[in-house]
Amino acid sequence: MKPALALIITTFLATQLIAQPAAAKPAHLFILSGQSNMARLNPKSCFEPEAALLFPGADVAYIKVAVGGEPIRRWVTGWDEIAQKHGIDPAKARAGDKQKGTLYYQPILDKFAELLKKHPNPASVTLCWMQGERDAKEHLHAAYGDALKQLITSLRRDLKQPEMRFVIGRISDHRKADDVPWETVRQAQVTLVKSDPHGAWVDCDDLNDKAINGVITDDLHYTQEGYELLGRRYVRQARALTEGRKPAENGRP
Repeated sequence: MKPALALIITTFLATQLIAQPAAAKPAHLFILSGQSNMARLNPKSCFEPEAALLFPGADVAYIKVAVGGEPIRRWVTGWDEIAQKHGIDPAKARAGDKQKGTLYYQPILDKFAELLKKHPNPASVTLCWMQGERDAKEHLHAAYGDALKQLITSLRRDLKQPEMRFVIGRISDHRKADDVPWETVRQAQVTLVKSDPHGAWVDCDDLNDKAINGVITDDLHYTQEGYELLGRRYVRQARALTEGRKPAENGRP
């Protein structure tokens, strides 16, 4: 081969190599939502470090929509119909609401749409849910399981993510097993997980042990260490789901 031709070929190949874009990193997207125990979770101190450890070489991004003291009806369109099916008067349940209507579902859709602009083809999408205490306290437990199932179904449809994973933080042992509404919500959360191959749950019973007036108490809210462990457990269960592995059945990965 003539030197001049060889130089032309070499230069062309080098140009082509340089022009090739670097392989895109896989993106794993998370939706963090719920009431106060999700609102108090600081993703930067636990969720982000654990995600960096368990999803090496990938982009992990999340949105957070969480407000303390809110019942699941604030996320679920159609909650009134679900409530009526279970003998609950929706108007009476909503009488004490400071604001009317479903407030937190649309913000999830809006924030997720913004997230997709940066990561248009996510390798996985996972909802991390921490909510249910308000429904148990208001004795709206009978409708909770169906409402939670409807939330998952609606998000999969409206986010166009039919295989969206979800990890539910089971509400803690703040109230004891003889509290029927509280226990019903706890059971409904685990029952839904067992019925869906893309679901997992996180145990929170060891996250809320606080010394109050010298007495160890199962508080409604968690310790700082408890919140950090909660965030890490979410990531660990989500990682198992994205790999097609069985998540920890006891909720404590």
